[in-house]
Amino acid sequence: MITNKPVVAVVIESVLVGVLTVLLLTGCNKQVYHPTWPAVDRQTKPWTRWWWHGSAVTRAGITAELEAYQRAGIGGLEITPIYGVYGEESTFIDFLSPQWMEMLLFTLQEAGRLGLGIDMATGTGWPFGGPWIGDDDACKNMYHQVYTVAGGQRLTEKIRFIQPSYLRAIGNSFHGSATPASGTIHTVGFTDPPPDIRTLQQPIAANKNLQALAIDQVQFERPLALQTLMAYGPGNAVVNLTDQVEADGTLAWIAPPGTWTLYAIFPGWHGKMVERAGPGGEGNVIDHFSAEALQRYLQKFDSAFAGKDLKTLRAFFNDSYEVDDARGAADWTPALFAEFEKRRGYDLRNHLPALFGNDTPEKNARVLCDYRETISDLLLQHFTMPWRQWAHGYKKIIRNQAHGSPANILDLYAAIDIPEIEGIEPLRIRMASSAGNVSGKELVSSESATWLDEHFESNLHDIKVAIDRFFVNGVNHVFYHGTCYSPPDEPWPGRLFYAAVHMNPRNPQWDDARALNNYIARCQSWLQRTRPDQDVLLYLPIYDRFSTPGKEMVEHFDGIGKQFDSTAFATAATTLYDRGYAFDYISDRQLHDCAVGKQGIRTSGDSYYQVIVLPHSRYIPWKTFEKITMLVGEGAVVLAPGGLPEALAGNNVTPGQEKDFRTWKQIPMLTRDHNVQERKWGSGVVLEGNDLEALLEVAAVRRERLADTGLRYIRKRHLENDAIYFISGPPERGYAGWLALSAGAGNVIVYDPMRGTIGRGVSRVSRTGDQEVYLELQPGQSVIVQLHDGPIEADILPFYRPTNSTVPLQGPWTVTFIKGGPELPAPMTLNILGSWPDLGIPALQAFSGTAKYATSFPRPAKAAVAWSLDLGDVKESTVVTLNGRVLDTLLGPPYRVTIDAAWLKEQNELTITVSNLMANRIADLDKRGVFWKKFYNVNLAARKVENRTDGIFSAAGWAPRPSGLLGSVTLVALERVDPTP
Repeated sequence: MITNKPVVAVVIESVLVGVLTVLLLTGCNKQVYHPTWPAVDRQTKPWTRWWWHGSAVTRAGITAELEAYQRAGIGGLEITPIYGVYGEESTFIDFLSPQWMEMLLFTLQEAGRLGLGIDMATGTGWPFGGPWIGDDDACKNMYHQVYTVAGGQRLTEKIRFIQPSYLRAIGNSFHGSATPASGTIHTVGFTDPPPDIRTLQQPIAANKNLQALAIDQVQFERPLALQTLMAYGPGNAVVNLTDQVEADGTLAWIAPPGTWTLYAIFPGWHGKMVERAGPGGEGNVIDHFSAEALQRYLQKFDSAFAGKDLKTLRAFFNDSYEVDDARGAADWTPALFAEFEKRRGYDLRNHLPALFGNDTPEKNARVLCDYRETISDLLLQHFTMPWRQWAHGYKKIIRNQAHGSPANILDLYAAIDIPEIEGIEPLRIRMASSAGNVSGKELVSSESATWLDEHFESNLHDIKVAIDRFFVNGVNHVFYHGTCYSPPDEPWPGRLFYAAVHMNPRNPQWDDARALNNYIARCQSWLQRTRPDQDVLLYLPIYDRFSTPGKEMVEHFDGIGKQFDSTAFATAATTLYDRGYAFDYISDRQLHDCAVGKQGIRTSGDSYYQVIVLPHSRYIPWKTFEKITMLVGEGAVVLAPGGLPEALAGNNVTPGQEKDFRTWKQIPMLTRDHNVQERKWGSGVVLEGNDLEALLEVAAVRRERLADTGLRYIRKRHLENDAIYFISGPPERGYAGWLALSAGAGNVIVYDPMRGTIGRGVSRVSRTGDQEVYLELQPGQSVIVQLHDGPIEADILPFYRPTNSTVPLQGPWTVTFIKGGPELPAPMTLNILGSWPDLGIPALQAFSGTAKYATSFPRPAKAAVAWSLDLGDVKESTVVTLNGRVLDTLLGPPYRVTIDAAWLKEQNELTITVSNLMANRIADLDKRGVFWKKFYNVNLAARKVENRTDGIFSAAGWAPRPSGLLGSVTLVALERVDPTP
C-alpha cells in the first residue's frame, strides 16, 4: 500500500450496525455537519523566540526579518535580548534604554502591520536580574556553623563567617581586545581560563566589558553578618542568643549547666548572574522569594514603559528558573523565619538541628519538609503571582517556564496565563499541560526543537517529530527555539544561537519550512479550540520529596526525573502513559479546588475527571488527606495503588489530625475482583491494591488500546459532544489497521494536517461492541480524527494499494541550482541521480542550498486509477510539481506522492526541488578558518564531543553530507481497494 493520505473505509458487519448507522444519520433531526478546518490566525500559527544579539537591531533590519517570518507562516515572535556579536560593539543597545524602547515600539508597529504577535522577555537572557539589582535584592544562600559549649563556660571562638570566593565564567568567550586578521578565528583571543576574581570590581555591574567576561556566578570573599544564633541544651531547652553577640563576634554568654549546641545562621550571596545577558542586562539575579525584590526589579520596566504605547504587546515571558545550575543553591531570603512562622505555625529557629539533619530522622524529615514547603509558597506567592499581577496591570498576559524551580511546579504553571515547557520527555511535558488542563488554560506552550541533534544536522522532519511529541502530550502553542535577528547585509550564516536548531531565512530549508508551519497551524487550530477529555487525576506526592534530604537545602523539580526513581508515583505515571490512559497530574493546592459533580470530579478549570489516583507515599499533608476524604464522601472514586499514605507531613500535626488520619485508615475493606480492596465512605469509594491496571479496570476507566500499537494520541472534546483525537505514528514505521476508540460511536471524519485534506472516515462496530476506525499512517504521519454525533457531508477518502507495475523515470534530469552558496554551481544534466558531493564537481562539495530537478515522461502504458511517485532517498526536503500543479512538500521519509491518473497528460513535465542542510557550507567555512563564530558569552557550543575544537563547535572534520536526490525515481501503479474484511 503506497499513499500519502490516511485512509478510512466504512465496514458494516451486521444488520444491527446498519440500523445504528441509520439512527445516527437520521435521528433527532440533526443538521448535516460540513467538516472544515477551524480558522487559522496568528495564535494558531507557530511562534518563535527571536534572539536579539546585543540588541543591535535597526529599523530596516526589523522590517526585513518580520516580513520574512510572516511570509514563512510564523504567527508571532518573543523578543529576548542576549549577548552580542564580537566586532559589533558600537551597535549594541542597552536594554530598556530610550533607544531600545524605540526599537521595541517600532517592532510592535511593524508586527501590527504584518498581523504578527509580539511577546517580550522580562529581562535579558535568564533568570530575572540585571545591573540595577544590588545586594539587598540579589538571590541569597544560607551558611551555618555549629559550636559546642559546656555548662559554666564561655564560647572562646568568635561567631563569624567569611564567605569564600568563587568565580565561574563561560570559557571560550572573547577577550574583546583582539582584532580578527585575515578573517580567521585563530587570531581572536579567548577568556579560558576565566578571569581572576581579584581583578573584578564590586558590584559586578561596575566592571567594563561584561560581555567578554561572561560571568555566570561570582561570590566575593567577605565577612557575613550574623542573622541568628540559637542555643540548644538539656531538656529541649532553646535560647536565642543573637542579641548577645558583640560586634567583633564575641559571645557574651555563660552556658547554664549541661552541654549546649549553638547554631549560627549567616546569610550570604549566592552570586548567580543573569545567564546569556545582553548589554544593559548583566548583573545579579533577583531573590525570587522576596516580593519587595521583585517589585524593585520591575520598577525599571515601569520607568522605561512610562508614556509608551504597548497595547499591541501580547505577553511578558520568563525563561526557566535556572538559579539552580550553579554551585550551591539560593535557599534564603531575609523574611524567611517570619514567613515560615506565619505559614507553618511555629518558629523554625527553635528547630535548626532538625533543619540541618542533626535530630532524629523523623524530626529531620518533618522540619525539612516544612522549610521546603515554605520556599515553594514564597516562589509562588512572592514571585509568580505578583509578576502576573504586574503584567495584568499593563493588560498583558504572562508565559512562564516553571521547571527547575524549588517548588511544586504544578502550582507555578497553574498560576500563569500560558504555562510553557521545554524538553521532550512526555512525562515532563505533561507537568505544564496538566496544570493548564486542571486550571482551565486556553494555551499551553513549548520551547520547541532545542538541541534536537548537533548543529546543522537536524532537518524539518526531525522538528516535526519533536512537535508531534508536544502535541500528543497537551501542548497547543508551539514556540521554535529559535531564530536570531541578523542584519540584511550580515555574511552567511548570520547570527546564530548556541542551541542546535537554526530556524531562520539563511537555512536552505527555510522555504520548505512553510509547509511545516502550515501543518502546525492546522493542528493548533483544533488543539486550541477543543477542551480536555482526560479521565484520571494523578496526585503528585511532592511532600515525600520535600522530606528527603539531599546535597542542597532545597530541591529543584523538572518533571519525573531521578528524584522519583522507583517510586509508586513514577510507576503510576509510566503505566498510565504506556497503557493509553488519559491523565493529568494534580497538586495538593489544586485538589483543594476540586468538587464532585454529575460529570465526575470537577477541577477549578471546569475540567472533569473520573478518578483520582493516589500513589503510595510516605507522607501527605493533613489538609490534602482531609480534602480527599471529603471528595470520597461526595461520591469520588480514589485509586490507591500500594495503599494509602503512611503518615501526615510536616512538623505541626495535631493529635486530633493524627487520630482522624488513623481512624480513616482503619475503615473496613471489602475484597473485589483482581485482589482489589474497597473502602466505602459516603457516596464514594477508595480502591486499594498493588496492581494499578486492576484498579483502573474495576473502576471502569477507559483505555485507548491504540497505545498497544505504538501510536500516541491526545483526546479532546469539540462542539457539544464530539470527540477529537490527534493521533501520531512513530517515525520509524507506518501503521495500517483498525483502531478501537473509546470515545463512543459517531460518524468519522479524518483530517490530514500536513496536506490540509478532509474526508469521511471508515468505521465499524467490532464483535466486542467497540467503535473502530480504519487508519493508515505513513512513518511519522499524524492525523486528526473527529467522531461526530450526527450526519455529515464529506467525500470518502480513497484507499490504494500498490501493484507490481512500476515505471522507472529514466531522465535525463536537468538540474539547476537556484539558491544557496558559497557559489551556485552551473546547471547540469544527469542520467544517473546521486548525492551532490559525489558528482565530481568541486563547487558541490561545500554547497548548501536548493536545486531544481526537471524531467519529462510519457503517460504510462498501463491503466491505473492512481500512481505513487516514489522519490527514493532524498536529502533533505523537497517540493514536487507535475504539469504546473504543486503536488506536495515532503519533509522526510517516505518521499512518496499519490498522483491521480486524471492529472497525467500524454507528455508530463515533472520538477522536484530539493534543499539540503546547512552542514556542507558550514564545514567549508571551518576548513578554511573563516571567522563566523563571533559571539560573546557562549560562542556556539558543540553538543557532541567529537565536534569540539578549543572548546567550541567545529565542523572542520566533517565529510560532505549526502544531498539531493540520491537514487532512482519511480512510478508505481495503484489500485483502489475497500478495506472491508
